[in-house]
Amino acid sequence: MNIPADVSELAEGAGSTGGKLPAGALQTRTDFGVPGYGGPCPPEGDHPHRYLFTVFAVKTDKLDVKADTSAAVVGFNLHFNTLARAEIMGLFKR
Repeated sequence: MNIPADVSELAEGAGSTGGKLPAGALQTRTDFGVPGYGGPCPPEGDHPHRYLFTVFAVKTDKLDVKADTSAAVVGFNLHFNTLARAEIMGLFKR
């Protein structure tokens, strides 16, 4: 969240706990209840699950959110500030 517009890549592991984010960027609370990327985890033997990764271009320098902001509030802010978005889908099964 709030990755500066001039950033063109993220360091490996940037979404992990303790990962190196660009200055000014932060991770907000996820469905796991804590900030950070938890990775895919479909049930063993189940069909491949879809995971959508979306990048948003917003019309403000940064959104008014903190690390403990809920996904619903983040989505609300994105809804009113999005200029464009790009999405990629990954499939994963165990």
